[in-house]
Amino acid sequence: MLQPTTGVGMNSAMDDMNLIQQAQRHHLVVREIGEEIDLEIGPGEDDPSFGNATLIGAPLRESSAEDHGESKQMMVVSQLSNDVQDLSQTQQVKRKKKVVKRWREEWADTYKWAYVDVKDGTPRIFCSVCREFGRKHRRNPYGNEGSRNMQMSALEEHNNSLLHKEALRLQSASKDKIMADKPVYVKAGSILEATLKRDPHEVEFIQAVQEVVQALERVIGKNSHYVNIMERLLEPERMIIFRVPWVDDRGETHVNRGFRVQFNQSMGPCRGGIRFHPSVNLSITKFLGFEQTLKNALSPYKLGGAAGGSDFDPKGKSENEIMRFCQSFMCEMYHYLGPDKDLPSEEMGVGTREMGYLFGQYRRLVGHFQGTFTGPRIFWSGSSLRPEATGYGLVFFAQLMLADMNKELKGLRCIVSGSGKIALHVLEKLIAYGALPISVSDSRGYLVDEDGFDYMKVQFLRDIKAQHRSLRDYSKTYARSKYYDEAKPWVERYDLAFACATQNEIDQADAINLVNSGCRILIEGSNMPCTPDAVLVLRKANVLVAPAMAAGAGGVVAGELELNHECSLMNWSPEDFESKLQEAMKQTYQRAIKAATDFGYQKESPEALVHGAVISAFLTIAQAMTDQGCV
Repeated sequence: MLQPTTGVGMNSAMDDMNLIQQAQRHHLVVREIGEEIDLEIGPGEDDPSFGNATLIGAPLRESSAEDHGESKQMMVVSQLSNDVQDLSQTQQVKRKKKVVKRWREEWADTYKWAYVDVKDGTPRIFCSVCREFGRKHRRNPYGNEGSRNMQMSALEEHNNSLLHKEALRLQSASKDKIMADKPVYVKAGSILEATLKRDPHEVEFIQAVQEVVQALERVIGKNSHYVNIMERLLEPERMIIFRVPWVDDRGETHVNRGFRVQFNQSMGPCRGGIRFHPSVNLSITKFLGFEQTLKNALSPYKLGGAAGGSDFDPKGKSENEIMRFCQSFMCEMYHYLGPDKDLPSEEMGVGTREMGYLFGQYRRLVGHFQGTFTGPRIFWSGSSLRPEATGYGLVFFAQLMLADMNKELKGLRCIVSGSGKIALHVLEKLIAYGALPISVSDSRGYLVDEDGFDYMKVQFLRDIKAQHRSLRDYSKTYARSKYYDEAKPWVERYDLAFACATQNEIDQADAINLVNSGCRILIEGSNMPCTPDAVLVLRKANVLVAPAMAAGAGGVVAGELELNHECSLMNWSPEDFESKLQEAMKQTYQRAIKAATDFGYQKESPEALVHGAVISAFLTIAQAMTDQGCV
């Protein structure tokens, strides 16, 4: 009679022990931010009666000898009678409910910005920023059905949501002594929340907004008026989307989509690049326009910000096809351009050739010559070093950072990503300062030359790019070089890195490789080259980052000099132009450092330049927007 009962008792005891161990495991995991937390044990969250049920069972604690002793006692009790077995099973079920409830309470207690509330008679966990509970973020196609392994738990899903992560990060930031008495995370979180609700699918733009909001936490905490300014700033003044039909050499008709986002003109007429690349969409155009607005405000010459382009791919197209596309593109764009409106410039996929075609059609349509485009050849517009300005400016900025550390560029191994005009001009100036640049890259891989590049090799790279050949051809001429397919240059050994390819080119793994390489300074040549995860890795490793907003201001400086009346009447010598460019980059660097120190960031901290550049640019724009009223 006792043998079956003993077997049932042992199974019950083992179930209890497994439940305790499982609860203990989740009890430990819940303290680790970002780990999976499973709430799908027991009826719990999906049981409407759970909110009103009486919870039975002792509070959870870590497993110990007492726990095992308690399990043995339960096994003995289970051998006495079937009634006691039923009671034990009842307690087991209710303990499952208790475990679920306990996880909720402990989670909410650990992360103060989360709270538990009852929704439709069921206790739910809500985020203090997004005011939603976990189910709202469910991505699992199985919904509430299927086994526990097939379902993504509510907390895990909520943990993976952008608002949830931002709330946690802002909560941590609010513990800073300067911000201790001001709940800035609520204000900053509301800005990001509004952007997410309005443009949920614009990933690049949301990422750019998130980075700026993080940099402005202390600014917004000191003056809540800036929340309203940010709300207006984040909505572009106008967004133009239009059709671009064109005919190829075979007589076939194609249609692309054109964009121009004039983000903010409070500082002056808009200036911003035109990008031709298959990836161009509204999100990327808005992100580029937003970054350009801040970059222009940070420069010594105050201008508004804009960006534009098309999903047209110039690669593989003939000269006539590119000309016809540019002319069709300008047939719509010219309505919105002018000396006091918008001043387009070069960007990815748009060089001297494309700008020439665009300007020619613009001049034809408006009926008179207006030198409002930046980038075309010297004999009909602007300064003599406009194409080199951005690349040279990056090296000048790196030199300023090294000077503050009592170091110099001479002899440093440098990695350069990308192989466009900015990257190649970075190579040129690094060689001039005695550095050793060893790499360039393209969309298929990267090229490394252990002997370093010289002027002759850089010219050879230019010829390769002009002929639309692969960088692999370089290694056929120089035996000490090697091209790596489907790889990035961050795995090499180097002292200084220049990211000049495209947005989000450095992910978390790349950032780890960069840190392990011994690099301690990253110069951003492209806009937003690091993913959010990569940024965290670099900051934890104390890698100094020169943001593109400041380091890439060389193009803005050259463009403004082109518009200067004195510049339009004379041909600048390279020496004169470089002198003015260096002075402008120095002013930009000093403004970013001053803004950072004014708001409590140490000059040596990895986020000082990044936050300082955003703060300085934003305060300049905010003052202009305040003076001009709500327009």
